[in-house]
Amino acid sequence: MKKAIVVVSLLLIVLLFCGFSWAMTVYRVDIKGLINPVTLKYISNSFERAKGSKGSVLLVVIDTPGGLVSSMRPIVQAFLNSPIPVIAYVYPRGARAASAGTFILLSAHIAAMAPGTTLGAAHPVAFGFGGKSKENKVMEGKVVNDLVALIKAIAKERGRNEKWAEMAIRTSATLTADEALKQNVIDVVSPNIDSLLRSLDGRAVKLSSGEKVKLDFKRYKLVYLRMPWHDKVLHLIGDPNIAYILLFIGFYALIFEVTHPGAVLPGVIGALSLILFFFSFQILPFNVAGLVLIFLGIGLLILELFIVSHGVLTIGGAISLLLGSFMLMGSGKEAPYLKISTGLIIGMVAATVVLFAFAFGLALYAQRRKPISGKEGMMGEKGIAKTKLSPQGMVLVHGELWKAVSLDGDIDEGESVEVIEVDGLTLKVRRVKEGGERGVL
Repeated sequence: MKKAIVVVSLLLIVLLFCGFSWAMTVYRVDIKGLINPVTLKYISNSFERAKGSKGSVLLVVIDTPGGLVSSMRPIVQAFLNSPIPVIAYVYPRGARAASAGTFILLSAHIAAMAPGTTLGAAHPVAFGFGGKSKENKVMEGKVVNDLVALIKAIAKERGRNEKWAEMAIRTSATLTADEALKQNVIDVVSPNIDSLLRSLDGRAVKLSSGEKVKLDFKRYKLVYLRMPWHDKVLHLIGDPNIAYILLFIGFYALIFEVTHPGAVLPGVIGALSLILFFFSFQILPFNVAGLVLIFLGIGLLILELFIVSHGVLTIGGAISLLLGSFMLMGSGKEAPYLKISTGLIIGMVAATVVLFAFAFGLALYAQRRKPISGKEGMMGEKGIAKTKLSPQGMVLVHGELWKAVSLDGDIDEGESVEVIEVDGLTLKVRRVKEGGERGVL
């Protein structure tokens, strides 16, 4: 009887478990901030994990101003050839899928947006030495045409508005969520993730293999794949403002280490900061000319400490720092998210100039200050005769007994004396006139 009860209980548990099993597993990943190699690594690793789970769906939540084409292309390629359904969702309200984010959104099997979100403005931005020369215009035209071909191919593959997709590249066209839905750029507008998945329940998705998968979100399990903390740190460095701050921290710390040998900690901080900056240099489109000008500006300020230029080197260094800082990431007109804050630039340059001016002032003061050690430091010091000087005797100066010779006739014990000259270990002194300063014991 007991065995029968146990068997029945186990069967009920199994049936209960089966009845409430998840229909699909939804793996959520977030694309936030600048799209760079760190973003690509995060998405790729998460995508591989999602593909390894049967009945899985990848949900990509997007809020990005754009990023690097070199990082965007592999993500788009992976989504177009995905063996599992991919849902891209611009969320929450106020979020955007701009520039490279537009490509990623359109490449998903299902493109969705929350109310109050936008997409578009995907015109490419080029950085470097170039201006408006004929060669640069030709190169820009090639890049634009290449991206137009890519986004039209994506739109055609997903059955979306190819004409608007092209305009997003050529004229930086943008759309709100409702406008995008009306113009067949996206598939769904939904206020949150749960309502989005519920609205997609029963919809069929065609994979690259030709297989059709029916989405079942009556019961689903949501697994949030977060970016690892160390990748978050590297992703943070991808912010131009953070990279700019790291550059100056590296300079300050290393200069402090050189001027204070043995401090160690500033040297370590400086080295790490510069290494992290040069890492960001690999993932952000820095202008090399701007970086050279910044190095030149720092060099001119350092030279001011050793060469008397009457401020010429300081002015030149400040101008070089300003020009280099503004050139470092371009004007920012085409891609404001890649622009270093003007306030940050002015603040950093001003702080650097003030720091070096303060250091120069200290050096100048040290040169002009009366010596406080050695023979020169004893000159003019006051003391008291501990024995009668006629003309030799002992005097107390700086709390120490010295052999002394009077240059002013006999000096009685207890009288105040002033050091006139130092001859080896013997002081040559004279009597302090009445009313003069008394020595301090």
